[in-house]
Amino acid sequence: MGWHDVTIHGICVQPSTSPDNPLPRLLLDIDYIVRWVHPVAPEQHFTFWIAPSTLAFEDVWDFEGDLAFGGMALHLDIDRLHRSAPDDGRGGPVHGSDPGWHIEGHYFDLRFRATGYHQYVRQAPLHSKRLVLTHHDRGGLGFAETAFA
Repeated sequence: MGWHDVTIHGICVQPSTSPDNPLPRLLLDIDYIVRWVHPVAPEQHFTFWIAPSTLAFEDVWDFEGDLAFGGMALHLDIDRLHRSAPDDGRGGPVHGSDPGWHIEGHYFDLRFRATGYHQYVRQAPLHSKRLVLTHHDRGGLGFAETAFA
């Protein structure tokens, strides 16, 4: 899976409801780019198949990040999402080998540990000339963890 140029519309830290596992979850409301469509002459620009989706990271800890709005209208677009093996010897509340996650974006940077993730495609992909869907087309904000039928 690739998340380059994916737009984040919302971020939610969901508290744990389990006394056995106090770690929260991190939910991202995203426009997942299912496919980039090469232009066919006379068109000169790519188009995209985009699906509103929820990206849910499990058992999140050691969360840190930066967010820098420059006073202009902008989207939180992911440049790269990295998963790495822990190398700092700190261990973790769940497993000592929980991977590190790093979401590098345009105007933001998030780093955290999590045991894994799930992605839920909430709607059938829509064809778009832009990399981001309108609020109306995507059905507003959402963090549902069910796939469309």
